Order: sequence, then C-alpha cells, then structure tokens
Amino acid sequence: RVREMPKKRRNRGRAKKNAGRKRRVPCEQSGKLVPKDKAIKRYMVRNIVNTAAISDLKEASVYSEYTLPKIYHKMYYCVGTACHRRIVRSRSKTEMKNRQPPPRRRYNDGKKSSK
Repeated sequence: RVREMPKKRRNRGRAKKNAGRKRRVPCEQSGKLVPKDKAIKRYMVRNIVNTAAISDLKEASVYSEYTLPKIYHKMYYCVGTACHRRIVRSRSKTEMKNRQPPPRRRYNDGKKSSK
C-alpha cells in the first residue's frame, strides 16, 4: 500500500490548477527561475524623478498641465527571497485557512493612511 504525503497547502503553493507547466520568471533578488504561478508578485508604480525635483521641473516646464511619466514594474520573487525580505510572512495553520486578501495600504499624498 502506497502512503500519501501530507498536504501542507490547499494549492501546493501554486496557482496552476490543471494547466501543466508554467513558464519561469527570474526572481528580482536572487535570479532564481521560479514558475510564474508560484512566484510572489508585486506591482510597483513609481515616479521617474524623486519628490524633491518635481517642483523644480514644474517651474522650469513650458507646459502648464504636464504630468510626469511613471515607472511601472512588475516584480517577481521566489518564496525564499520573499520571506527573507519580509514581503510575505509565515502564517499559523489557522491563519493559512483564511483566504481573504490582506488589508490594502492606501497612500494619500505620499503618506500612508490608515484606511
């Protein structure tokens, strides 16, 4: 009789369901190739220039209604790096069963707000 290994996670740490192999993406920090569905994903939207230079650029600009472009970057992390950089934390068994997304951080004029 073959014994089955215990299942730690409902999805075995992946989001592929019945899709077979997924393409691999490099981890942002370590460069390790991770399946795209297993990788921890974070989307970063940032101004091209720092906040100190924005007012200088607006004063020097010829256009009155010019909006500065932003950098849009999707970051992929392997599980080890995401834990190390505290992007994700380990949760207890009872917390793992909670499938609600964590509360989102809202930013108001560059400052964190409690909403």
